[in-house]
Amino acid sequence: MSHLNEHGITHLRHVDLAVNDYETQRSFYKETWGLTEVGTDGNLSYLAAEGSPEQYVIRLRQSDDKRLDLISFGAADEAAVDALAATLATQGVQLVGEPDQLQTAGGGYGFRFFDIDGRTVEISADVATRQHRAIEEGEAIPVRISHAVMNSNDPNRTRDFYANVLGFKLSDTLWGEHMGEMMHFMRCNDWHHSFAIARGPHASVHHVSFEMRGLDEYMRGTGRVMRAGIKKIWGPGRHNAGNNTFSYFLDPSGNTMEYTTELEKIETDEWHPSVYDIADPMTQDQWGTADPMSEIIARDSFNDPDKGLFVAPPV
Repeated sequence: MSHLNEHGITHLRHVDLAVNDYETQRSFYKETWGLTEVGTDGNLSYLAAEGSPEQYVIRLRQSDDKRLDLISFGAADEAAVDALAATLATQGVQLVGEPDQLQTAGGGYGFRFFDIDGRTVEISADVATRQHRAIEEGEAIPVRISHAVMNSNDPNRTRDFYANVLGFKLSDTLWGEHMGEMMHFMRCNDWHHSFAIARGPHASVHHVSFEMRGLDEYMRGTGRVMRAGIKKIWGPGRHNAGNNTFSYFLDPSGNTMEYTTELEKIETDEWHPSVYDIADPMTQDQWGTADPMSEIIARDSFNDPDKGLFVAPPV
């Protein structure tokens, strides 16, 4: 099926965050957000989603600098890892290292590189799966990680890198009369998006999203996080692009986290990306339950400039 990624990239595995309030963040993700801590290693915490075979979906690291450590995507097999590493090297993409056995939880085989904005991306295959289970009715905890969205001050350039270099396909775009193209939704499998790029003042994490079991569990989870006194930025509502529900919250270090459910799957290869005007209230929220998107809401997800970005030396 041609809607699969041409380089054998299969799915989003995990997002690794460095935080300067490590213990606060650990308890937030465990007790409020509903992830399971599957292990710690010094100043690292590995957090899994109960419904997902991934070893972990969030890694926290204690650090003086708040930053994105890396985004990890799965690959079909070792051959796909090797082939992509070779392709990237010929295109002048800076590799952190050659493909090798990974020393992280679950092992596997992979490599890391810097994307066009300087964030670290990992591609890995043959990572051991963890024992997981079906999430039960009424159980308002994440089933799996859904997607990661990154801010870029040149989102079209970032879109082109993920499309032309990594083989992600564009699903849809959000557009505004004054700002131009605001967000690009990119897919590497049949989910409407596993990755997206938002227009922001600087490169940073926009949000990380977690799939809930269904609408009831999504609403119960939203309510639990609200009752815990966590700042809700936006939601609950239902987007047009992707057709998924949304509730966005700020975690204790100011990264936006989302509960979602019913993200669209694209079953056809003849998919034509749409451009949705953000001025249309239906674009942002089909239900009309969320506040209209405003500059104040948008600013919450601009986040701090990422201190972990690799800046290429001048040629």
